[in-house]
Amino acid sequence: MTPSKCSLLLVDDEPYILPTLQALLVNDFEVETAASAEAAQGVVGSRQIDIILTDQKMPGRTGIELLEWVKAHSPRTIRLLMTGYAELEDAVEAINRGHVYYYLLKPWRIEELLQVLRNAAEKFQLERSRDHLLEELKRLNQELEDRVKQRTRELETLAMTDPLTGLLNRRAIDNVATSELKRQARYPGSPLAIGLIDADNFREINRCYLHTGGDEVLRGLAKLLVTSLRSVDFVGRVGGEEFLVVAPETHFQGAGVLAERIRATVECTPIYFREQAIPVTVSLGFAVAESGIGSDYEQMRHVAAAALNEAKATGRNRFVIRSFRKPSDAA
Repeated sequence: MTPSKCSLLLVDDEPYILPTLQALLVNDFEVETAASAEAAQGVVGSRQIDIILTDQKMPGRTGIELLEWVKAHSPRTIRLLMTGYAELEDAVEAINRGHVYYYLLKPWRIEELLQVLRNAAEKFQLERSRDHLLEELKRLNQELEDRVKQRTRELETLAMTDPLTGLLNRRAIDNVATSELKRQARYPGSPLAIGLIDADNFREINRCYLHTGGDEVLRGLAKLLVTSLRSVDFVGRVGGEEFLVVAPETHFQGAGVLAERIRATVECTPIYFREQAIPVTVSLGFAVAESGIGSDYEQMRHVAAAALNEAKATGRNRFVIRSFRKPSDAA
C-alpha cells in the first residue's frame, strides 16, 4: 500500500456498483467493499477505515444507520452517503446531526465522485497530521515539563548542598534541626541530640598542605562522618571546618556512643592528599533533649557549642555530652 493512500470502504447492495467503483478508485485509494451494513461493520471492526462511502437504501440497516454505527465505533472515519432524490430529506437530517461529511446524489458523476472522495482523503490526512502534531506537542510539553522538574530538583539540591563536601549546607541542616525539634514537640516521648564537630588544628593542616590539602581533608572528613552515622541521622557543614549532626531518637547514652564512634573512626582513618596520609582528629560537643523536655534550636545549639568548647579546651580529640535544660530548669 502506498503510504499516501487512504483506506476506503464502499458499501452497496447492487452487485454491479462495487466492482465498477473499485476499478475506478483503486489507483487513488486502498479499496475495501461490502454488500451490506452488517458486512461493512465486520470490515470496520477488523481494520482501520479512513473513509466510508455507503448507499442509503439497502436491505436491513440503512446507510444512515450504518454511518451512525461507524461514528460510534470509529469516530475518525470520514462518512459519506450516496442517496437518491427520494431519500434526500433523510440525508439532510443525517448531515445536520453531524453523522455525514458529504452526500452524493444518485446517479453520481465520475468527476464529482472523485473530487468528493479526494477532498475527504485530504480532510482525513489533515486531521491525521493535526493529531500527530498534537501528540508530538504533548510529548514535547511533557518532556519540557520533566526537564523543568528535573532542573528544579537540581537547583533545590544545589541550594541545600555544600559545594565542597556535598553535605547539607548550613541553611539546610538548620532547617532539618528545626523540623526535628518541631516533630519532637509533637511527640514528647522522643529524645533528640544535636552535635557540633570541629576538625582539630585545622589551621596547621592548611599551613602544611595549603588550602587544596585542607579542602581534601574536609571532603574526606565529610565522608567519614556520613559512614559513622545511622540512616536516620543528618549531617551538614555549617562553616569552615565545623559540622553539625542531628540525631533523632537519641538519648544521653546514645549520644555518647555516636560521638565516640565518630571520634574513633576519624582518628583511625587517615585522609590522603597526593599520596600522603594526613592524620585528623575531631572534637565534639553534643546537646541532648531527653524525652519530655521541650527544646529550642538556638538554645540547643548554644549548649552544643559550649560542650564543644569544653572538649577543645580539655585536650581535643574527645567529646563532651550535655543534657539540655530549659532556662527555667537551670540551676
